[in-house]
Amino acid sequence: MPNIALDASHDASRRSWVPSANQASTDFPIQNLPYGIFRLAADDGTPRGGVAIGDHILDVSAVAPLLGEAQALGALLAAPTLQPLMSLSPGAWTALRLALSNLLSAGHGEHRRAEHHLHAMSSVEMFLPAKPGGFVDFFASIQHATNAGRTFRPDNPLLPNYKYVPIAYNGRTSTIGVGGEVRRPRGQTRSAGEDAPSFGPSRRLDFEAELGVFLGGHSVQGEPVPLARAWQHVFGFCLLNDWSARDIQAWEYQPLGPFLGKSFATTISPWVVTVDALRPFRVPVRARPDGDPAPLPYLADDEDQATGAVDIVLETRLATARMRQQGSEAVRLGRASTRELYWSVGQMVAHHTSNGCSIEAGDLYGSGTVSDDDESGLGSLLEISRAGARSLKLPSGEQRTFLEDGDEVTMTGRCIRDGFVPIGFGRCVGRILPALAG
Repeated sequence: MPNIALDASHDASRRSWVPSANQASTDFPIQNLPYGIFRLAADDGTPRGGVAIGDHILDVSAVAPLLGEAQALGALLAAPTLQPLMSLSPGAWTALRLALSNLLSAGHGEHRRAEHHLHAMSSVEMFLPAKPGGFVDFFASIQHATNAGRTFRPDNPLLPNYKYVPIAYNGRTSTIGVGGEVRRPRGQTRSAGEDAPSFGPSRRLDFEAELGVFLGGHSVQGEPVPLARAWQHVFGFCLLNDWSARDIQAWEYQPLGPFLGKSFATTISPWVVTVDALRPFRVPVRARPDGDPAPLPYLADDEDQATGAVDIVLETRLATARMRQQGSEAVRLGRASTRELYWSVGQMVAHHTSNGCSIEAGDLYGSGTVSDDDESGLGSLLEISRAGARSLKLPSGEQRTFLEDGDEVTMTGRCIRDGFVPIGFGRCVGRILPALAG
């Protein structure tokens, strides 16, 4: 295992006084404690911060007086966003998480008082964890970059800059949400054989299975964040589905890259799994094949290479409207680990700030579609259908090359390692609505 410091909160023998947190199937054992913003469904009050524990949510600001020296930190979660907590240092994040772990541990003397502020997940409404000031979507999976490149550039799928620079584009923050319904976008497309484009609903709507990264602290404009300090700005992770209208994208992407084909919707999971909870699942960055160039000096760091990846297995499933009516189980589309990414999260931070661009608490990164080396690990329908050249056959008798109205896409994520309790990310769900008439 890489040299990552662990503490009592990672102890596999630790149990909670919340019974559902001790079930082997839960995403949210006491070793996890992800943060989210919630409000009781029967309450019209201000949303506030909580931690997931089993199938419940603990209202953190309400139990702040029980957190000892971390009381002031817990009180920050009375806000309707996690940004006040994200703006602090990693030491503060660790202190609050450890205090919450102690409070929720079996045998804690104050657990009867804390129980009054525990709410069933089925009784709450979830909100965006933070309102990002910036959203940067990377292209960190070389498998996806190659597969997608073949669609647009069959003879030259991987551009020469890919192995030197973490490619990314600036996305749209106003259309980020925590699940629910996604409206099919309208836009300009041009089909093969057509001389001019037309305007209408996208016919090649796709999902992209990604890892989301919430940043914390802040950096000074004009001062790059060196790779050796990049992880000090990583607050936590979520699931991210960067919906893509491939036909709109194909027409518009040259010369300036993604625009309307991407900006209509991005769905994230409501829970942010902290960088502290993921310490046991840090692994070395994927080794570069022989012949690949070494990273430039500002993107090279021995510790980042040794500990800069996280082994999170992402899984995506599809359920059509007919399948749901029939009670059929959703079909797995792909399963791949983020440990296979070509570029590390630290390298993303270092490159993003290398020109002096500053970081603000709550900024969000997308990893780009996470795909693996084989057919079972593809993270988009663009890859699965080979850009529409082959159909995916479903148990309902239906076929798909791209998403149809009524389709529901569900992403999950899970970390498993011998000697540690598995942790998960909950679900990231989106259902396609028809395009608006017009």
